Amino acid sequence: MAADLKDVIENTKNIYMTDSALSSLMDFERVIDQLDLYIFENWKRGELVEGPIYDKYFVTCTFMWPHKKMPDPRGGQKLLDYGCHVRYKKDLLKFPMKVTSPNDFEPGSKMPKMQQVPVWLVEIVMPKKLMQEIHQGSIELESEKIDAEDIEQAYETGTDDDVYKTDGQQQNGQPAQNGQPAQNGQQPAPAPAPAPAA
Repeated sequence: MAADLKDVIENTKNIYMTDSALSSLMDFERVIDQLDLYIFENWKRGELVEGPIYDKYFVTCTFMWPHKKMPDPRGGQKLLDYGCHVRYKKDLLKFPMKVTSPNDFEPGSKMPKMQQVPVWLVEIVMPKKLMQEIHQGSIELESEKIDAEDIEQAYETGTDDDVYKTDGQQQNGQPAQNGQPAQNGQQPAPAPAPAPAA
């Protein structure tokens, strides 16, 4: 059965009108990204045509590619290694032809005739558990990134200087003299000479 462009558009519209569907699709795409599928040829060209469809333990999405731009099967193999199911299918995409003359309309109507082009459809069935694990891992990585940024900022502003100073150093990094710290960054006055012996 040929895919219809009208159905593809309707599916996309429904996704953007439902927060849960959009969130699930983002988690679905995050797995594809984290598994580095986009390094394989043509995987970036895929267009969602159906889904996300929810099952108890799985989420299913179907993507479409031009027939001459079939996605590299090695990408699908990588998904199989993580418990996904991948199915490739040749199909036809139906869409209205460009109207240039009255002959381009369906007989007795004002609707343009439909034309078909060959496409690849790739159905990916992904475990919800995998989506949750990748999502949780991204949150933890983001938290680590924030912590690292805080540490880096501390180094840049010098707020951690005191940690490395000894008791014999001043707050401005200058060594203390006579056991007394300098005040306001100034050198302390020299100690008075000892009185001559009687």
